[in-house]
Amino acid sequence: MNLDEIKACIPHREPFLWLDEVVALEENSIHARKFVSLDLDLFQGHYPDHPVLPGVILCEAAMQAAAVFIAKTDAPSSDKVPVATRLNNTKFRRMVKPGETIDIQVTLSEKMGGAWFFTGKLSVGKETAVRLEFAVTAAEA
Repeated sequence: MNLDEIKACIPHREPFLWLDEVVALEENSIHARKFVSLDLDLFQGHYPDHPVLPGVILCEAAMQAAAVFIAKTDAPSSDKVPVATRLNNTKFRRMVKPGETIDIQVTLSEKMGGAWFFTGKLSVGKETAVRLEFAVTAAEA
């Protein structure tokens, strides 16, 4: 999926859209990518002399990938949007810097009622940057 197809699935837009493409969408998982440009405004303050993508943005990228997964496999009614409801067992293992590409892999662990439970792994090359577990639900828009 390209950027336009992603935007058709989720309400996120620049400057808070953290996916560039979806590489694969399978029955229980999604693989997306994001190139981290030095031109991002957030690097003016995090940290100007040693820019590092904030960990919360990495988590957001995983949650946006999950939102695309939900939209393509089990879309809620059109008056609802996906929102994060839980973040557990998050482990930051590697910093992500400008010029790097993040591989975002999200797997559905369970669906219970109106909640989807996921695990995520974000990597740069062969190095894991973040592992997390999180839940998403559909809320009134």
